[in-house]
Order: sequence, then C-alpha cells, then structure tokens
Amino acid sequence: MKYVDEFRDQKSCQLVVERILRQAQRRWTVMEVCGGQTHGLLRNGLVEALQEKVELLHGPGCPVCVTPAEVIDVAITLAKLPNCVLATFGDMVRVPGLTGSLANASSQGASIRTVYSPLDAITQAIQQPDRNVIFLAVGFETTIPATALAILQAREKKLNNFFVLTAHVRVAPAMRQIAMDVDSQVDAFLAAGHVCTITGMEDCQQLSRDFKLPIVVTGFEPLDLLLGIENCIEQLEKGQADSLNFYKRTATDEGNRNAQVLIKEVFEVVDRPWRGMGTVKEGGFALRASYRQFDAVEKFSKELAGLIENTEQQQNKANMNCRSGEVLSGKIRPHQCSHFGTTCTPQNPLGAPMVSSEGACAAYYLYARQSEFVDRKIETAS
Repeated sequence: MKYVDEFRDQKSCQLVVERILRQAQRRWTVMEVCGGQTHGLLRNGLVEALQEKVELLHGPGCPVCVTPAEVIDVAITLAKLPNCVLATFGDMVRVPGLTGSLANASSQGASIRTVYSPLDAITQAIQQPDRNVIFLAVGFETTIPATALAILQAREKKLNNFFVLTAHVRVAPAMRQIAMDVDSQVDAFLAAGHVCTITGMEDCQQLSRDFKLPIVVTGFEPLDLLLGIENCIEQLEKGQADSLNFYKRTATDEGNRNAQVLIKEVFEVVDRPWRGMGTVKEGGFALRASYRQFDAVEKFSKELAGLIENTEQQQNKANMNCRSGEVLSGKIRPHQCSHFGTTCTPQNPLGAPMVSSEGACAAYYLYARQSEFVDRKIETAS
C-alpha cells in the first residue's frame, strides 16, 4: 500500500537507526509531541534501539490526557441533569475527574452516549428534540474543525437543544511552555504531522526561531519517526535550528486554509488549563460571542455554580495521586512513577495518560513494562 508499506520497511528503518547512532557524537534529547508518535516509537522498539545516543521524551500530545479533571466533573454534572444527554468520544468515558469518571456516573444513571464525531451529536439532538444534547468537545486543531462544523449546522437547523462543553486545545503554546521551562531537557522536537496538516508550519517556524531548537514535523510510521529524529540529530550536531516538514505527503506549509477559516469563524484563542501543566497561555479555544448560545457552561451556569473552580485541597490531592503533569512535560517517564503498573493500570487508572489510546502511560504499559525494555523487532507491514 503506497505511503504505508514503504514507511514500515524493516531494512530501511534499520539503515536509518545505524546512521543516527554513527552520526550522534553525544546523547541528545528529542521530545515527540504527539501520543500517536509515542505509541509508534515504543511499539516498533525505536526507543531502545536509539537509547545509546538519543533519549526520547514523551510530550503532552494527547488531548484526552490533557483535559483537566474539573472539565470531567462538569461533564458528569451535566450528564446527571434532567432531560440532558452528554455525548462524547469513547476514550473520554474512563478518564478520571476529581469526583469520578463518566463511566462511574453512567453506572449511577447519568445519561452518556459515545459518538464518533460531533455530527453524531447533532443527529441525536434532531432525533430527541425534548432533550438537551451536550457534546464534550476535546482534541487538538485536528478535531476542532468538525466541532465548528457541527455548531454551524446547529445554527442553520435552528437547534435550541444542542450545546458544546469546549475543551479544545492548541499544541504550539504547550510546546512553547515546555521550551520556556528552566528545567527543560529538550534539545529538539518532533512536531505532530496531523496538527500541522491543519495549522501549517508557521507556529513551528516561530518556535524554532524563538528558542533555537530544531523542530521536525513527522508522521507516525517507524520510518517517518526515524527520518525526523535523524534530521534533528543532524541539525544538533551542526549547531543548526530549523523547522522542517518531513510529512509533506499530508502537511503543507500553509496548512488547510478551509479548516482554518472554519475554526476562526466559530472559535477564538484563549488561555486554557491543561491537566498537569496549569494554564497554558493561548493554549485553547472558546466559542466566540456570536456562537455563545451553544456554550453548555453558559446555558447551565446555575446548575454548575461553584463546581468549575475546584478547591486547592482537591487539586493538591489529585496531583499527589497522579504524576501525569511530569509525564506530559517530559520530566519523568511513565515507569518512573511509583503508581505505574501497580495502583495505576489501564483497568484502574489514576490519570488520563493510562486511559487514552494515545497516552504515554498506556503505551509503556503495553510495550515497555516498568523500567525494562523488551527486545522487539521493528514492526513490518503484513
């Protein structure tokens, strides 16, 4: 299959691994931003294959993982309201908030439906005119155009029973916050190809200029990742710091203009809290004033009074139980958390990174249990 098989070819991957190990004159630290990249690296044995010369840190690139616990609590409250249905993606159902998860709430009678897209939630609102359908909107720039489209459809169809609980976030500001951290160990970034497919290269180029860091946009197959890492090492060894696109089969310099227009029409950029990372400046989106009638928090403000602002004691308790913030910012690896694989497992997660299909903790649990790396060949196409 074109654009898949050739990026999984084991011999090609091995050649690039050997080139990286020869080229690196010291051990460099590269952070991949996307959770899909994290799973690809671990699944194909690339972390251990390169560990002599490259330390791969795993960044905050999982939108499920960075959704704040208080947003989950708000979603639970909304799902329990009379005549309300909460629609969300399947990954969100088991993500813990401060008071439990949506799965717990569902077992207690809350009305929760899993959907594949926000347009499915529109369909539910049309089919159930006597019920309020609330879509829990999470995701990076890749998923927000679909949310914007759903809101535009709701306005066109004059739906007065469709609302959105917005938790959409922006990737580049989180990368900027990590780069600004005085304790950051990151020498270079692998940027998320699917995000740049929407946004284009401008944000990465600006970050690279501001922090003198190589930033290489890649896809998710093993050869994609290896070629991106190789370029990072090449730049670092030469003292260069450029932003380059190694995912041109999908991403372009200008990005998806239609999607950008759609996002700008419905949403505005705001400061937004990320789980474990605090408030990220310009780190998310909110509905523009002209679309605020679809804002679930405004619609149900009385029912949510006092809930969104959690007490400091609750927050501190959550932080003590889960070190997801350190994992998401690359300060520790998942297996360095004392809860990993013991009191925190995919069946009984303390934090979102152990729940999500793109979470770093879930990846380590699947592919690199505890601190021991297994001997695994690079996955090849069948």
